[in-house]
Amino acid sequence: MARIAGVNIPTAKRIEVALTYIYGIGRKTAQDICAKSGISPDLRVHQLSDEDVAKIREVIDHDYLVEGELRREVGVNIKRLMDLGCYRGLRHRKGLPVRGQSTKQNARTRKGKRKTVANKKK
Repeated sequence: MARIAGVNIPTAKRIEVALTYIYGIGRKTAQDICAKSGISPDLRVHQLSDEDVAKIREVIDHDYLVEGELRREVGVNIKRLMDLGCYRGLRHRKGLPVRGQSTKQNARTRKGKRKTVANKKK
């Protein structure tokens, strides 16, 4: 297994797809990395030499924010919103959808499992 940015990427997959296993790298970014390092995106990971892996690792370290650093930056941005007390920060704090989605019927992913409330007896 090749280890890039602290992640073991699968050996049987094409390098273009295998790079997407790293947090912060999607298909387009993986294609750009292959182009910058001069490696064909059609090669399988197990076909890469150590020099090729080193080239890819160097391009990622130099040009992209991935894994722990990216997670930390996203967390700091969310914490900043929460500390400011702006609308988006309040939504993060309450665990509700942040980007204007409806919450009457849906939003179960953000709100969690339903908490049933009993009817008031007359």
